[in-house]
Amino acid sequence: MALTGVLRPGHVALRVLDMEASIHHYTHVMGLLETARDDQGRVFLKAWDEHDHHSVVLRETDSAGMDYMGWRVDSNATLEKFAKDIEESGLASELSWVAADEHPQTGRRFRFTTSTGHVMELYAEKGKVGNGMPTLNPDIYPDGLKGMSPSRFDHCLLYGDDLDNTMKLFIEILGFTLTEQVIAGPDKLVISAFMTCSNKPHDVAFIRQPCKGKFHHASFLLDNWGEVLKAADLISRNRVSLDIGPTRHGITRGETIYFFDPSGNRNEVFSGGYISYPDRPVLTWTDDELGRAIFYHDRKLNEAFLSVVT
Repeated sequence: MALTGVLRPGHVALRVLDMEASIHHYTHVMGLLETARDDQGRVFLKAWDEHDHHSVVLRETDSAGMDYMGWRVDSNATLEKFAKDIEESGLASELSWVAADEHPQTGRRFRFTTSTGHVMELYAEKGKVGNGMPTLNPDIYPDGLKGMSPSRFDHCLLYGDDLDNTMKLFIEILGFTLTEQVIAGPDKLVISAFMTCSNKPHDVAFIRQPCKGKFHHASFLLDNWGEVLKAADLISRNRVSLDIGPTRHGITRGETIYFFDPSGNRNEVFSGGYISYPDRPVLTWTDDELGRAIFYHDRKLNEAFLSVVT
């Protein structure tokens, strides 16, 4: 499949309450690599196998949560087209351009707010800093990896009210594919949508809730179930606040563990899942099976799924 348009999740910007504690968590426990700090006090990090300059942005404030999520597109021409299409669609608000280099080594970004209240941005340029290995005859992984050492920032799960128009924006304007959904009641109302811009089970997911702009978790990819179990060991060894797991999702089939950074932002490390090609049928779950859909082993919902931060 030729990937065009939106290529992948590019970065997530998180608010943290204690920067030094957060840096320790994201670098020593999770094993991300710090790549820059700027004059606003923000810290930029990346997973080891990401070639782009950064995929996580930390900003110290008095409330935790997600500031915005960024998406890499294939070219500046595509960026211009999406900006025009989003404006004409009427499906987003607070449209603006962010100047080049406002993030280090990053081109200009087109920012907008979805109908669920989440700030998103598109960009076409970000500096390549590599993954610690040559591109000629590389090894499997570089020396010196720490902690869980995920290979990439994978996805976010977000909560908001107007799921219908957010789905229209991502599917009809940005070209995402719906992979799985949860429906409820006799009217078969969609209460959850998992969408991909690639061939992963999901690059972003939304849950319908009577709120705006809520953040559930940011997820990072591990190689396999064994690495998820190792992450559980590190969570215990480092006295990290555990949310749930290790367990498995019914939706996406992914293996998972949820835990919290020192500010209360939920992290997930995730492995597995199926390959989703554009002609794959949408998988549908009903609300009476929601427990099994979210946590396949427990088969019931708990605070890990219901609680969110702003």
